Amino acid sequence: MRIIADFHVHSAYSRATSPSMNPVEICGWADKKGISVIATGDFQHPAYFGVLKNKLVEAEPGLYKVKKSSYKSRMILSTETSHIYKQGGKVRKVHMLVVMPDMSAAEKFSKKLATLGNTGSDGRPIFGFSAKDLVKISLDIAPDAMVIPAHIWTPWFSVFGSKSGFNSLEECFEEQVKYIHAVETGLSSDAAMNWRVSELDKVALISNSDAHSPRKIGREANVLDCDLSYKSIKQAVEKKDRKKFLYTIEFFPEEGKYHNDGHRLCGINYHPRESLAKKNRCPVCFKPLVLGVLHRVEELADRPWDYIPKNAIPQKHIIPLEEIIADVKEVSASSKKVAEAYEKMIVKGGPEFEILLDRTPEELKNICDEKTAQAIMLVREEKVNLVPGFDGEFGKISIFRKLDNAVPRPGKLQMDLFE
Repeated sequence: MRIIADFHVHSAYSRATSPSMNPVEICGWADKKGISVIATGDFQHPAYFGVLKNKLVEAEPGLYKVKKSSYKSRMILSTETSHIYKQGGKVRKVHMLVVMPDMSAAEKFSKKLATLGNTGSDGRPIFGFSAKDLVKISLDIAPDAMVIPAHIWTPWFSVFGSKSGFNSLEECFEEQVKYIHAVETGLSSDAAMNWRVSELDKVALISNSDAHSPRKIGREANVLDCDLSYKSIKQAVEKKDRKKFLYTIEFFPEEGKYHNDGHRLCGINYHPRESLAKKNRCPVCFKPLVLGVLHRVEELADRPWDYIPKNAIPQKHIIPLEEIIADVKEVSASSKKVAEAYEKMIVKGGPEFEILLDRTPEELKNICDEKTAQAIMLVREEKVNLVPGFDGEFGKISIFRKLDNAVPRPGKLQMDLFE
């Protein structure tokens, strides 16, 4: 069966997160989106873990549903941790994603973390021990756990981050690297960008939303063909079997808030080629620029921009349906007009992902107006306008509206910076 899975979200117990991020709201929106398996997020937080135990019941092995509800979506136990520590003579800042096989293992893991830091301070707690130690702690408690470096390219908190990261997985995880079977590419990169780094051929490239509000879940996800159980999902992801791991659903990476280089406060948004010409310094304040994901990928890449590895898992880029409707109607995505049109479309056409990925042009015309149907087809063809994000500011994306300083997608202009 086709399963759409999003393994990384946050709960209301995380900073800067919607108070609506609770199991009921998350699963309600997962059903609207057509997400089969959605992360709980933040299960290690003691108060939120109490909510999960109270609200959820096991439906299939390792997967949970909201009690006394008709929701189809299942929850999988995941949490993100932050690690700030010294290794190799440098301060490192790495975020990790941990997915546990059942409630008992999640509880043991949470209790262990509580002895090592303040797990009640935030849904994404900060620890002083290393990312490689997290791997050992996790697998000692649950050998079937998935331990995944989160958003691996973002500048400040990731395994390859330009500010505090490493140059290889082995450098970060040392003897524990053999237990890293997947990495999360993050919103500011897509699978194709990661194909340029041959070291990553040995791990699965997964994509997740890292959502802080219900409407953002599924903005990235993983499409699998497997049984509905934790074990089957883990095997489909980690073995990278193209018969079972069908493709990833991707944000357009230029829209990610760390794609380009720049200085937000100075209004400097640079393609890495421009940064290099300025010796990676801001022309306004003369401080070092925040080097983005595109730049960092280029530094570590050992392949050309258009390289596709043998047996690579395919990818599909999307724009969320509410944003497509907003573009067509020329209003805010949070407007009442968009909400009404969205609800009408999913009533007629089924869950959002079925509309975005599966419906034919003829079917779309029976679901929505002709211009919205055209917009959906243009997104499938990647005919969009983009202004890349930089230094913590999301990029801009449109279908019909013209954007100043928009970049082509895809194109050699974006890659091969140092040739």
